[in-house]
Amino acid sequence: MQKRFFFVLLLCLLSLALCGLAEEEESSFQVLMNVPTPAPTQEPAEDGLPAVPTATPAPEITYEPDGSVIVTLSAVGDVTIGRNVQHKGTSIFEKELTKQSGDINFIFRNVKDIFIADDLTIVNFEGVLADDYTIPSKKRNNDFLFLGPPSYAEALTNNSVEVATIENNHIDDFGEQGRQDTQAALSAAGIQWADEYHSTVYEVQGVRIAILSYKTFDYYSTLYTKVPSEIAAAKAENDLVIVAFHWGAELDYAPNANQQKLGRMAVDAGADLVLGHHSHRINPIEYYHGKYIVYSLANCSFAGNNKPSDMFTFIFQTRFRFRGDELIENTFRIIPARISSRKDYNDFAITPLTENANITTVLNSLKTNGKKLKYAVDYYPLDWE
Repeated sequence: MQKRFFFVLLLCLLSLALCGLAEEEESSFQVLMNVPTPAPTQEPAEDGLPAVPTATPAPEITYEPDGSVIVTLSAVGDVTIGRNVQHKGTSIFEKELTKQSGDINFIFRNVKDIFIADDLTIVNFEGVLADDYTIPSKKRNNDFLFLGPPSYAEALTNNSVEVATIENNHIDDFGEQGRQDTQAALSAAGIQWADEYHSTVYEVQGVRIAILSYKTFDYYSTLYTKVPSEIAAAKAENDLVIVAFHWGAELDYAPNANQQKLGRMAVDAGADLVLGHHSHRINPIEYYHGKYIVYSLANCSFAGNNKPSDMFTFIFQTRFRFRGDELIENTFRIIPARISSRKDYNDFAITPLTENANITTVLNSLKTNGKKLKYAVDYYPLDWE
């Protein structure tokens, strides 16, 4: 009887202990469930088990001593790489690429450090990236139809180019399919892109930057309404709005009246910077209502001609300084350059100029062709001031 009593007592004590342990485990589980769930990462799972999510840190913001934030932007003109399918045989670009051991990065080898040092680099990508193509009937008589394989997009990714504007007169060289293939190639390479139907937003240093892209030519009357409306909508949701226009006439060294009107309308609608290209020649810069209008950045890497009559270009750089949500400063400089590392022919590798005589030629061209512009800048700084 006494043994039975102790056995029952032991069972009771054991039951109480198990209940207490269960309550403790349940309490601990609830505490863990209250911990915020970290953002998942793309780390692969091991042994077929789900990957354990880990927290993704927010991008760091670099503050100046006065508490402000600076966003440095670089912009260059036309990047036209690949072959012209209207010409038979090995293209001039493919021949140069062979000389460079097949390394597509050669086009930016002399400016890569500049692009790495900024916060955002924008190029105008003029051409199509696709494996296959069909020439639309309306394009069959064109002298130039530019095509490169999708892998060429790696030249942008590998050299710190973040955004490509693609609304230009060569994006449709191979119809809508060519446009879509180019968009897919850029996206697969991690490059954000903008055309007339799709703007993009790039965020850096806590600043949201909207990029819009248009081609003009005979469509000015339509764009006079469309562009200001879309700029205003973008400005309402972003800190900065940058607008790229493919406009004007080839070989022109100064903007026409329509370009001036549309560029200034863009600023009036809320654009913080206007970038232009298409003429293959450098054009002057205006400072209008506190914003810069860069009428033409000329070529950057141009595979259409191995001996162009004018190979000068420049890299436009600007610094936007913010204090809180307020843009308090907007300065610029240019880096005069040649679209080739050589003087005797075009090897498609944009290269900053070092000879004073050549730099002076670029500066004089910009100043002379800006004399008739009402808001032309009178000084082109070569360094930050």
